[in-house]
Amino acid sequence: MDAENEAVLSVDSGARVTFETLDCFSNTVLSSEDLVSSIDFSKVNPATGPLYVNGAEVGDTLKVTINQIRLAEQGAVVTAPGLGRLADHIKKEETIICKVTEEGVDYHGIKIPLKKMIGVIGTAPAGEAVNTGTPGDHGGNMDTSRIAEGSILYLPVNVKGALLALGDLHATMGDGKIMGSGLEIAGEVDVTVEVVKDFPLPLPLVETEDLWVTIGSRENMEEASDVAILNMTEVITQKSTVTLNQAGMLLTLAGRLVACQVVNPNVTMRMELPKSILK
Repeated sequence: MDAENEAVLSVDSGARVTFETLDCFSNTVLSSEDLVSSIDFSKVNPATGPLYVNGAEVGDTLKVTINQIRLAEQGAVVTAPGLGRLADHIKKEETIICKVTEEGVDYHGIKIPLKKMIGVIGTAPAGEAVNTGTPGDHGGNMDTSRIAEGSILYLPVNVKGALLALGDLHATMGDGKIMGSGLEIAGEVDVTVEVVKDFPLPLPLVETEDLWVTIGSRENMEEASDVAILNMTEVITQKSTVTLNQAGMLLTLAGRLVACQVVNPNVTMRMELPKSILK
């Protein structure tokens, strides 16, 4: 993601846009014979875009409502020696192709419910370009399962127009993404983009029907956790009359700290708090 990338489309705030996305392997893993060793890693995690949003100025917030995610008919999950948290134990490469329907994912006869989500989504950073495989404060490869159909993602506007890009869809993915792969799949995403002025909450931030979710991406789990937790205390203090001390104690009673992914160049953690707590 790069401030120098030329926008492929410009829209006004409030527009509904469809992004067509390749899977994270650029649609090159189509059968069980397509192994990790055959993948061109210079082309992984492609993100469609960027989208220029008229009226988005530096310091604004881009509100992205994920209206619908439509998936291809099959996806791939892979493993190989050196990949993921079992890196030292895996002795051979393997790719499994799974059929995907609205009823779920067929994994070796095991039916896994759909959990459609966006792995890579973000705005252009203000400084140096950031590879789409790396998450950060701009968004990027956060692999956060709460960034899903029906949720709202708030992202920082670091450059004029925001330059939103997204890709790396998953039909399902366990929290932590421990093997370095979800069910990687191509598809289409319908979003509504809105420019928000004077947004008081920390970013990136996810809003679901019943949760506030703060996200931290840093070099290790401890630092990423600290960012997610501190950001959630800011959400609490902005939306209530409690102090920082009290917000921290509230989180230790009612919050939930979750590993989004522990395999990318930066680790991503999230802090969740039910909206009902702050009513």
